[in-house]
Amino acid sequence: NDIAGQYDLLNDVLSAGQHRVWKQMAVRWSRAGAGGDALDVCCGSGDLALALAAAVGPSGSVTGLDFAVEQLRVASRKQAASGAASRTPMRWVEGDALQLPFADGAFDAVTIGYGLRNVVDIPRCLREARRVLRPRGALVVLDFNNSDGPAAAVQKAALAGVVVPVATALGLGDQYAYLQPSIEAYPKGPELERLAKQAGFAAATHYEIAGGLMGALVADV
Repeated sequence: NDIAGQYDLLNDVLSAGQHRVWKQMAVRWSRAGAGGDALDVCCGSGDLALALAAAVGPSGSVTGLDFAVEQLRVASRKQAASGAASRTPMRWVEGDALQLPFADGAFDAVTIGYGLRNVVDIPRCLREARRVLRPRGALVVLDFNNSDGPAAAVQKAALAGVVVPVATALGLGDQYAYLQPSIEAYPKGPELERLAKQAGFAAATHYEIAGGLMGALVADV
């Protein structure tokens, strides 16, 4: 809730706008299409949910879920101001990623953008995503990549030298200081693939993007 008002600005500044490209990639990997029902878990200010809305169109539906009420309010305002996405049936739900308030098999696609890393029980979150997906559905998890390669040093330097100082200048240093330890505790790609399969997905592949700074887990039912 504390960062809701400046969340989008920080994302744009700190990624040089590239987070929008990564989110479009996530939508394509989710296979969300016209008439489909999509869910964005940990939806934040709604960027990924709105991208899903553009993909499913007026005959589909999109649900954005988050525990932060202020973020949901920002998302709702963005929906009202959006173009094609404003014509897609959308709802913003306050809820728990570990106990999704939806029926089994309610969605064709599920996305989680920069949220799985922050839940207290990753396997349970993956099981919940699998539960609400229909046959032939897909889950896409977009987040920072916990890399062993050269990207790890670049990522660490960028967080310490750019991200945290910029956030601090905006009065949000405490909220962003957790990023590096949270990335180091986040499962690496092969472990995410294993956890997804344990959660009931038939196949799972983790892709490194942005030179290994980010990662996308794509899990198919």
